Amino acid sequence: MLVPSPKWLDTGDNAWQLSAATFVALQSIPGLAVLYGGIVKKKWAINSAFMCFYAFASVLIVWVLFDYNMAFGPQWFPFLGKPGLATAAGFTLGQAVIPAAAGGMPGMGFPMATLMYFQFVFAAITVIILGGSVLGRMNFTAWAIFCPVWMTFVYTVGAFSLWGGGWLASMGVADFSGGYVIHLAAATSGFVAAWLVGPRLQADRDNFPPNSLLVTLIGAGILWLGWNGFNGGDPYFANADAGAAVLNTNTATAVALVVWMALDKMSYGKVSIIGAVNGMIAGLVAITPSAGYVDGIGAMIVGLCAGIIPWLSMNKLQKTRFMMKIDDTLSVFSTHGVAAITGGLLVGILANPGMLVYVGTEKDAPGVSITGLLYGDSGHQLMVQIYGALFIIVFNAIMTFIILKVISIFVPLRMDEATLRVGDDAVHGETAYAIGVEGE
Repeated sequence: MLVPSPKWLDTGDNAWQLSAATFVALQSIPGLAVLYGGIVKKKWAINSAFMCFYAFASVLIVWVLFDYNMAFGPQWFPFLGKPGLATAAGFTLGQAVIPAAAGGMPGMGFPMATLMYFQFVFAAITVIILGGSVLGRMNFTAWAIFCPVWMTFVYTVGAFSLWGGGWLASMGVADFSGGYVIHLAAATSGFVAAWLVGPRLQADRDNFPPNSLLVTLIGAGILWLGWNGFNGGDPYFANADAGAAVLNTNTATAVALVVWMALDKMSYGKVSIIGAVNGMIAGLVAITPSAGYVDGIGAMIVGLCAGIIPWLSMNKLQKTRFMMKIDDTLSVFSTHGVAAITGGLLVGILANPGMLVYVGTEKDAPGVSITGLLYGDSGHQLMVQIYGALFIIVFNAIMTFIILKVISIFVPLRMDEATLRVGDDAVHGETAYAIGVEGE
């Protein structure tokens, strides 16, 4: 008699993981592509949006060839899995497992193909977020080389170290859904890239109006709702913790957005739409490391901190003379980097052990959870959170510097001045808005 699936496959878990992965994919294309395309100056709309599409495609190719196993395969080094093809029928249809981390979680109820795609969309959005730091001037050829190379030599190390069963995971560093692996990595590497690529034209830095705030809001909305898959999918099961993570994500984000709006109103006299979007992003990023570890009050505290600390970073720190030397186009440093550190450290303070990621079956083993300072931890969790953040920052900064320096030997990192003055039409021979006399 034919059966639709092996006994280990749970159709509910499989359906949720595939759905969650699709939500996260939508955050990149069209989410960030539309957000980037709308928030930049009209002459950069096409280039900015297409950088996202290209990154998504190029990352998937190297992911199935060798990067997936470097991030989630059998351990090769304490910080890296062994590279290898992830294409065989038996491999993709077999039960999902993360070999170096298998002892710390229940058996998964879906195939490797589902796990591979789920983790791919996280990998892809990381380099797309990074791209927000260099919009409006990075040579597209350099970007085309950078995306797969950075993914292979940088992202995989952070992913394996924290999620693949590597050394940071063994230390006890907690990153529920990518505050460190994704956002802190993207912000650190993006800041280094912004420095090495160089600034936009001074005219663009002085006057860079969004070409469509409505389009920007559409992208922001896709990003927000897509985060339900981002944080809700990371328990790997359609369980109670997934629901709690989704609720906490939305709660923290709502608080951060409102707090950011209030700070803009008090400081500048008006509520800024771009400011509100930045507050939304900061809230989403800050809750990501702890979404399944904090309770409802904890989520609101995370949102409050995400509305204040990254706002201060963007509106005060990044406007100092020293920080202005580096042209971080979308202030990824603040909305992703500072927000990620804020959220990551708050895990060590606010994590409630009653928020079980996995429920245990024995009296003396109620389940897997994380405990913060407010719930009796000695401060150990906070210290390892600091160690984890420092490693991601230092490793990403050094490796990104090396990669870009090597690329610059072969192709310029920055577009030439003539191209920078024209924008999309000079880079791609196309423009975002074909409005006017036919044939013009």
